[in-house]
Amino acid sequence: MFGKLLLLFLIIPVIELILLIKIGTVIGTFNTILLVIGTAFIGAYLVKTEGLNVMQRFQGNLNHGIFPAEEIFDGAMILVAGALLVTPGILTDIVGFVLVIPPTRAVIKKFIRKFVEKRIVKVNINQPPPPPPPYIDV
Repeated sequence: MFGKLLLLFLIIPVIELILLIKIGTVIGTFNTILLVIGTAFIGAYLVKTEGLNVMQRFQGNLNHGIFPAEEIFDGAMILVAGALLVTPGILTDIVGFVLVIPPTRAVIKKFIRKFVEKRIVKVNINQPPPPPPPYIDV
């Protein structure tokens, strides 16, 4: 797990640098900086509006006595999207926009749900049952 995270934190910044340099040679340095700043502002606005929408649905479900599981999941995805959109880079911005836009977020949510369900089933099947409680003679 540590190796995968280390690779992720090493490879993503290198890819981002390569993309920014390539884009900078095509559209210019100033325009590239404006692009990065613009996507951060647009992303922050989208995260704010989507976050407020999710909070309203969350509160509405709670008021009706419904557990807001979907809204919690949406909120977590929007939180990740916000972090990615504020991070300078093209690749992180693309992933952030995919996570913040509701139709694409729904598609990603299906894949994540299937992945998590498979992992939960594996863990439950492979774990031995807990030992019985100790018998105490009174």
